[in-house]
Parts: sequence; C-alpha cells; structure tokens
Amino acid sequence: MAMCFPIFGKENESVVYNPDELIDLFLDCTADGICIVDMENRFIRINPMYTNIFGYTEEDVLGRTFEEFPNPDTVIEIIGAVKRGEAFHNMNTQRSHKDGTILDIAVSYSPFRNLNGEIIAIIAVYRDITNRLNMERELKKTRELYRLITENTTDMIKLYSKDKKVMYASPSHAKGIGYTPEQLIGKTVYEIIVPEEKEHFECFYQELIDKGEPLLFQTKIKTGSNEVIDSETTVSPIFNELNEVESYVTVSRNITDRVKNDDALRNLDRLSIIGQLAAGVAHEIRNPLTSLKGFSKLLKSTTNKEKQEDYLSIITNELDRIDMIVNEFMSLAKPQAIQFERESLNSILESTVKILHPQALLHNVQIINRYHTNEIDLLCNPHQLKQVFVNFLKNAIESMQYGGKVYIDVQKLEEKRVQISFSDEGIGIDTELMGYLGTPFYTTKDKGIGLGLTVSNKILQEHNGTMKIESQPGKGTTVKVELNYI
Repeated sequence: MAMCFPIFGKENESVVYNPDELIDLFLDCTADGICIVDMENRFIRINPMYTNIFGYTEEDVLGRTFEEFPNPDTVIEIIGAVKRGEAFHNMNTQRSHKDGTILDIAVSYSPFRNLNGEIIAIIAVYRDITNRLNMERELKKTRELYRLITENTTDMIKLYSKDKKVMYASPSHAKGIGYTPEQLIGKTVYEIIVPEEKEHFECFYQELIDKGEPLLFQTKIKTGSNEVIDSETTVSPIFNELNEVESYVTVSRNITDRVKNDDALRNLDRLSIIGQLAAGVAHEIRNPLTSLKGFSKLLKSTTNKEKQEDYLSIITNELDRIDMIVNEFMSLAKPQAIQFERESLNSILESTVKILHPQALLHNVQIINRYHTNEIDLLCNPHQLKQVFVNFLKNAIESMQYGGKVYIDVQKLEEKRVQISFSDEGIGIDTELMGYLGTPFYTTKDKGIGLGLTVSNKILQEHNGTMKIESQPGKGTTVKVELNYI
C-alpha cells in the first residue's frame, strides 16, 4: 500500500497526495526537461519541458531507445557508467531539436534506484542554455573586435575613472606619444596635458558634466620624449544604472600637422586683412601727422611759453593717437602663440573696433556698440577672436558702399553662453550664394582671398563656439556668434 503525505496549502489547509501524484506534480512543474530511460535504454517517461526543449512528444519517444535519436557518441559510454552507479552533473553538450536546430544543453545523468537500492532506470535532466551561450559568444566576439580595434587603430583610446585617472590605454599610445599603456595607467589627465591648458580643460570638463554628451576637445599634450604636440580628443561620458557619470572614454589623435596648416591659412587671412586695412591706417595716421607738422612750425615761431605748452600738449595727444593706432594694428599683424587665457569680451570688442575705426571713417560707416551687459570674461585666445571679429566688421563695412551703421550687440544666453551679433545695413547676400559662404577661397570681393569665414569658423569651433549668418538682399546681414563664458 502506497504511503500518502500531507501538503499544507492556503490557510494551513491539508491536502493529501500519494507519491505518484507528487512525482507527476514535480515533473509537470519543473523548469528542466526530464526523461527516464530503463535498463534497456527505452524511454519510459518524459515531462512537458522535455517536449518544449526538444520538440519530441510522448508519442514520438516512449518505448523507443535513445539510440534511435541523434545523440553524441559519448552518451552510450555515459549511460553505461550510470548503470554502474556513477553520476554526471552539468555537462555542456549539443543536441538536436526535432526540427534539426542545434541546441546548447546542460545535462545531468543520475541512477534511479528502488527501495532496495537497485538501479532500475536512468534519469537525465536537461537545461536549454542556447540563449545564454549565444550571448556569451556574441560578447566574446564583441570583446575580441574591440581588442582588435584598440590594438590596431592609430587613434589613441583611453578609459578614465571619475577622478580623471587613466584605467586603460591602447597600444597605439606607444607610437602616438611615446608612452606604453603601462606607463599611462594611473596618470591623471593633468600629467598628460601641458600645465598652461589646465584652466582650459577645467572649463571644458564642466561643460562635459553639464551637457552629459560627447564633446570635442583640442589641447596640447606632452610626449614621452618631452615634446609638445597638438591633440584632438573626443570625450564620451559613461553612465551607470543610476544615470551617474562613472568613467570617460577618450579617442585622441595627433593633429600637429593639421594645426600647422590651419595656422598657415590664418596667417594668410591675417596678411590679407592687414593689406586691406593698410590704406585706412595710413589715412588715419596722416591726419595727426599734418597736425604735428603744423604745430611744430608754430612751436618754433613763438616764444610764448603758454602757447608752447598748448602746442606741446596737442603734439603729445596726436603722438598718443598714432601710437594707439599702430599698436592695435600690430597686435593683429604679429603672429601670436596659441594659448587660452582669461580675457574680457568688452576689451576684445573695443580693441577690434579701434582697429577698424580708420577703415570705417574712409567708408563713412559708424560702428555702434549697443551692449550694456556686465563684464563678461571668456577663456579664449584674444588675438584669434579679434581676427574673427575684424573679419565680420570688415565685411559689414565693405557691404555699405555709401556708408551706414554697424551695430554690435551682446546677449547672455542659458548654460553660460553669450551671443555676439554684428548687424549691418548693407546690400545683403543672395539666397543662392548663402550655401557657398565659408568655402575656402570662395569670395565675391575683387580684393578678397576667400579665407575670412573659413578661418573664422575654424577658430570658433576650437573655442567651442558657433557662427550663424542671416541675410536679406537689400536689407543687410547679421552674423551671430555664440561662445562659452566663465
């Protein structure tokens, strides 16, 4: 007589099951596929999950031997060992589904004994691990692909921790900057960039945190041989499950040659500007020189000390005026080392207006500052920005053949951005020509070389800035520049 067992369910209600019913419940509810094979290797029982995994129903297998189905050759040996009392657990193997699909299976074999301890059958437990192994294979392929990329790319790839220390560096650093990956690991970013770039990097890093998206950073870095090269780096923040930045991936490349080419274009553009401004500067200097000649003659012809002092005061003022004009002109003409520093936006704009004042007088143009904001400081290269603003103002002046006004506006925007607008009352730009603006060596001027907007746009990009041109034929043009401020 079979023994019965009480099972407690809801509210301690007792339900009585016999052992056969418990076995049926177990086989029907387990997440693993199970089959029982007798000592003649015939299937005597399978559960629903076995059918779910392999596609074979009870009608397909019961009474048939396992040799009639596709199995690895080792199964016969394993079954023989289980009949002798051995057990095999969590063996990874491959089996065929009824439709021919190959499955990855984890299988365990155990002897099934009666109450006397005699082995009367074999139990096989199957778990489908196809999806898991496929994911592991894909992950392995992806890791191998990433390894091949990082080991063979000429770009320099680094992984930084949140505290800006190198956790990984690709082998390309050895050729790129003369450091092995082992030498870089543990270094902070401040040990890699030159000290003069620290403040520039801090502003960039704050912008990276605020925006939370990949940004481009151009800086100078030290090589293993103590040389300084120009580097362009894309910095991408990596977020954890709490959407917090926990590390950064950087991809850098040596752009020293490109920077030299850009510098050559800038110098060419600057020389073009100087040549075009020279006439205005000469005219502006000629006026005070005329005064100097006249008052010098008057100074010689009089012995009146009071008049002599008046004449000397006028001569001094005119000399100061010439000195200011020449200094402003030379600040634009002289090549400058490209370094970022803290500078007032108002100071840069006022200096730019002084440079263009002679040419504005020649063209009967009035430059009007309409900004009344508080002092705004930029982390920038003042000489480069001055070159950009000179380009915009010069274009505005030359667009007004019969004179007019140029307006300069400054407006603070969100996210510590500032907009500088240069608006003229000139002839405007035809719609079909707008698409060509900024193309190297494209110009509508007789004396232009077509580099002004190209160089200006490049300089603004290096300052994480933007440039936008709006124009209506016959009504004028507005150039809007956006920059970060401190």
